[in-house]
Amino acid sequence: MQYSVAIVILNWNGWDYTQLCIKSLLEAGYSEDDLIIVDNASTDGSIPNIKKQFPKAHLILNKENEGFTGGNNRGIQYAIKKGYAFVLLLNNDTQVLPGFLERLIEEMKASEKLAAIQPLIYYLGAKDEIWNAGGDYHAWLGYSQTNYKIESDQPYLTDWISGCAILVRSTVLETIGLLDHNYFAYFEDVDWSLRMRSQGFELKVHPQSIIYHEAGAASKSETKGVEGFLDPKVHFLNVRNQVFQLRKYCVGPKQWLAWPFHFAKFALFIIYFTLKGRHTKSKAVIKGIKEGLKTPLGINK
Repeated sequence: MQYSVAIVILNWNGWDYTQLCIKSLLEAGYSEDDLIIVDNASTDGSIPNIKKQFPKAHLILNKENEGFTGGNNRGIQYAIKKGYAFVLLLNNDTQVLPGFLERLIEEMKASEKLAAIQPLIYYLGAKDEIWNAGGDYHAWLGYSQTNYKIESDQPYLTDWISGCAILVRSTVLETIGLLDHNYFAYFEDVDWSLRMRSQGFELKVHPQSIIYHEAGAASKSETKGVEGFLDPKVHFLNVRNQVFQLRKYCVGPKQWLAWPFHFAKFALFIIYFTLKGRHTKSKAVIKGIKEGLKTPLGINK
């Protein structure tokens, strides 16, 4: 490959997924030397396993769980310091097909205006079903929507790119900055994408570049409890970070439509969880609203 690409993989108690992800990369012909594995203070034995099975990969050990944003930022900073032209953020619960990265690079080489690009992402457990084909952003509603249909058989523009697999040009990061650490997880990819587009850059999806994703591996329980399958913290983060988005991007006339739209949704969440007896989730939504309103906003270049 003519251009240097660092592949950043974030691990948090996900050794079973991480090893399969890395094995798929190596089987596809990518070098272990270009892997940057960031561990968010795992306690499942991930660290010794990574050191043993993938000794050539660079391993960054965080003392605490810094979330999707903080963990990936560590990897990005290391990649930029090492002089990589491109950085690929890749979820540890993904598996890749040969040639997926070369297709992304070729499209990036064609235009300096292209800041980032993603592959077409299918479900790992249902390989004919699309998990993410890019996303639309409805500015007047402050609403980000995932696309589940391919718009073209050729690379096409998109409003935002999933953080599950995003190839970013290193020089662009000098302009727009890293992921906003305030988000921790969820909506950080939409924020990053909007910041790129605000500086005149383009984003694309490449439908001929294909990977598979085990959706929600880090946030869903295998057994249903009183609060359901999904961790209440996920609802807290989603609500809080959506409020961040409103504060950042829905100002002026947009606020009169976007804010009532989302707060009506939050109210419905609270009512639904209360009726279901999922009181921890109701409290998580309320806490998300409060934290979203009072937390100082992060970078917004």
